[in-house]
Amino acid sequence: MSSADTTDNIQRKPSGMRFFIMMFLAVHIPLFIYPVLRLCSWLDIGPWVTTLLLIPVASSQVISRWLLRDVKQPLARGLRHAADYLLGLSPILLIALLCFEVAVLLNLIDVRSAALIVLGSSLLVSVVGILFALIPSVKKITFESSQLTRPLRFVQITDVHIGSRSSAFLEKVIGKVQVLQPEFLCITGDFIDATGVTEEELAILRTLACPIYFTIGNHERYEDLDEILLRMQALGVSTLRTQSVHHRDDVQVLGIDDRDDALQVERELRKLQIDRQAFGILMYHRPHGLEAAAREGIDLMISGHTHNGQIFPFNLVVNRVFDRVVGMYQLGGSRLYVSQGTGTWGPVMRIGTRSEITLFEIGSI
Repeated sequence: MSSADTTDNIQRKPSGMRFFIMMFLAVHIPLFIYPVLRLCSWLDIGPWVTTLLLIPVASSQVISRWLLRDVKQPLARGLRHAADYLLGLSPILLIALLCFEVAVLLNLIDVRSAALIVLGSSLLVSVVGILFALIPSVKKITFESSQLTRPLRFVQITDVHIGSRSSAFLEKVIGKVQVLQPEFLCITGDFIDATGVTEEELAILRTLACPIYFTIGNHERYEDLDEILLRMQALGVSTLRTQSVHHRDDVQVLGIDDRDDALQVERELRKLQIDRQAFGILMYHRPHGLEAAAREGIDLMISGHTHNGQIFPFNLVVNRVFDRVVGMYQLGGSRLYVSQGTGTWGPVMRIGTRSEITLFEIGSI
């Protein structure tokens, strides 16, 4: 290949900025621009008002993800929550609009009525989605194991996302955990997703009478990880980073740091002394590595990360990325449980999913 051909190929490749712009438009046109333009057209709203509505809606995610990412002031946080709400509302609006586009095309309904129904139904669905996000349900998982000398009862929470979510939400979650009276609590990553979350905001953890085991997720890695670990230590939380602890003689809890690496579980498990006579619980944030866990004799691996897509139809994308997205999976004598997540990232909203606190009740055989 000549140098001229090489230069021509380089010029034809989109630059990083051009690729970002292309992806930005590919998402924003259907989710944010088209709904505003179409609804304003159906409601016969003039161009100036349409523009005044379009600018904040179309720029909402730039404002939320960049300009207001680490804000603490109440007004700024309120603006960020509003921007996040628009993100959650947008796929609902888009799906409803596409359905009514067909109805309008077939002359089954006039455009003004279609617009009002689309807006009303989308807002109603979003309110239900907010309730599903604000009120975590308790999901009970039961099975039996010959590795246990007596029954085991513990709780998993994951993807709480304090920073995006408030300390008041955490207090509600821990209050529900207290009622369940577990032997211990496992926090499987993405507990914190902002820089500067204070020890006081997490102080409710001190009220739990049981041990707390914690492994980091990807969001802790993105933030002030060293400070997060110090705060958790001060609160009496045991952080397991390629470490294990015997909760009791017949129960071993192991934890591994999250990594963007499919071989992380396999590599890190080799560094641990696994007690094959005890019931082994592996905490790892993302649902990768069940095969490696099974080879090492792990009885139960618990994960989160996927949120089960959180808001339909994003679960369709998550299903393409992960082989195991939600619920219980089994490989040989090993199990993997993937939680939908206790909190939310971005919009405080769940459509087609539910925030959960997972209670494991494992009997002895």
